[in-house]
Amino acid sequence: MKLKDKSAVGRMPARGGTRNYDREGTRRNILEIASEEFALNGLSGARIDEIAARTRASKRMIYYYFDDKEGLYLAALEDAYRLVREGEAKLDTKGLPPVEALRKLVEFTFDHHQGHEEFIRMVMIENIHHGEYLDRSQVIRDLNTRAIDNIAEIYSRGVREGVFREGLDPLELHWQVSALCFFNVSNRATFSKIFGRDLSAEDYVGTLRRNVVDMVLRFVARDGNPGS
Repeated sequence: MKLKDKSAVGRMPARGGTRNYDREGTRRNILEIASEEFALNGLSGARIDEIAARTRASKRMIYYYFDDKEGLYLAALEDAYRLVREGEAKLDTKGLPPVEALRKLVEFTFDHHQGHEEFIRMVMIENIHHGEYLDRSQVIRDLNTRAIDNIAEIYSRGVREGVFREGLDPLELHWQVSALCFFNVSNRATFSKIFGRDLSAEDYVGTLRRNVVDMVLRFVARDGNPGS
């Protein structure tokens, strides 16, 4: 059921009876739990009842904030992309030499994906839906445009300074970084089972992180040697 009088919800007490209702905190709590549920069960498998049971909110409040399950899914998807892009923005790569700026960006991407498996799973789920819900979001388009602008700025500086080779498309470079940092999380379970190795082990992940950074830097380097 959807609320018609949204002003009434602002006065609704949180569970437990208190009337000092934290709107943003409740919304954040709903998004965090919903992200876990969507990542685990997909859009079709996630249930609003289960999300409500795990949060400080009621079903009525969830519908107030997000209208319906698809609205909640899209908000969770936007939030997942916002988190990674805000992290990139905090790197301050413009103050670094191009090689170090790209190194820092790749390291961040690798670490973020390792620490946010729900992001990986939600992207996989959205690909199952052929990007249908992502296509509805101007927020996600704007966030990812800024990501391409950022890596393009690093790459163009590297070309001007003679440390990166010419002729690369910044979108392709972003794609390569994403692929190297994404696959080791998205396919970790199947590879671990097939080859009988724990690919989530700390020593393996540390080695892979160094190799991923090295592969990207060698890919863009003018002479194949990323330098420093």
